[in-house]
Amino acid sequence: MHPNSYITIQSPAEGLFKDRGSKFLGFAIPCVTEEQAKKIVAGYREEHPSAVHHCYAYRLGADAKNQRFSDDGEPGGTAGRPIMGTILSANLTNIIIVVVRYYGGTPLGVPGLINAYKNAAAEALAVATVIEKQVEEAYTVTFGYAMQGDVMKILKAKDITLLSLKMEEVCKACISLPKAQAESVLQRLNNLKDIIITPI
Repeated sequence: MHPNSYITIQSPAEGLFKDRGSKFLGFAIPCVTEEQAKKIVAGYREEHPSAVHHCYAYRLGADAKNQRFSDDGEPGGTAGRPIMGTILSANLTNIIIVVVRYYGGTPLGVPGLINAYKNAAAEALAVATVIEKQVEEAYTVTFGYAMQGDVMKILKAKDITLLSLKMEEVCKACISLPKAQAESVLQRLNNLKDIIITPI
């Protein structure tokens, strides 16, 4: 994974895998925080109350270090780990995959379960749009009202996102910009007088 970018999916995608009457619905969703991941899992539990298992795996952060998976009552290693394996083999991060199982009456056994969860996750990823995203860094830029023209000229550069702006006697701009360009933009801002830059 490049330190200034990462690979994720653009929007939610769904897949389906069936085996001996059991239905495995795979849902791949972009996700950036653990809190968001928990809400997504809770949402599928509500949406599919008669399903027997709601298994998932997620991988978060531009460095992809935050990883977790759950078998949700399936035999250990038969659900969450195969879902995670699908995410890892596609080298994705900032993603959660939830696989919802409706039991069909016939036990699938350990190999069958591993295969089913892996395939349901893979089916969802097969229809997802994979994109490369720039790693962004956020800063608060504090400056005097007299400096706003000079500051805004720099901040209007095409890759800088203005998250919020307060124009008072002391002005505050919250910005987000690609990590790769942060150094040069911050240098230009620091060349102005009486500017305070703090990471968010």
